[in-house]
Amino acid sequence: MNNIFEALRESHQKQRMLMEALLKTSGDSSTRREFYTDLKKELKLHAIAEERSFYAPLIKADKTVEISRHGIAEHHEIDKIIEQLDNTGFSSSGWLTIMQSLQHKVSHHLEEEEQRFFQMAGKVFTEKQKHNLAEEYIEEMAV
Repeated sequence: MNNIFEALRESHQKQRMLMEALLKTSGDSSTRREFYTDLKKELKLHAIAEERSFYAPLIKADKTVEISRHGIAEHHEIDKIIEQLDNTGFSSSGWLTIMQSLQHKVSHHLEEEEQRFFQMAGKVFTEKQKHNLAEEYIEEMAV
């Protein structure tokens, strides 16, 4: 059975792969549209599931309140960049620049979670909680 960290890392890897693939596309192509649709869906589902199954339980512990608030705030920053992409034509020269900005923000967020937040959360959650939260997260992602 997965723990919450393994479940989150799986989605993180998918996000990284989609962003890399997107940056290799050009113009208003069906490939760019498909990868972008997949990335948006993955980011949205991940943010919702992560906030409910990772950050909400973490925010209850004094030593992880700040990282929880920070992680959730970064989700909102990512949403704003996605909104910019949505309002920019796929063939616009600015689209790729905004996509690079999104990749930078998401990559920073994922690295911060994996390098710092997971270690702190590992000290807060019991083994049973880690497995239960993974189940909740996986269920939420399946919606």
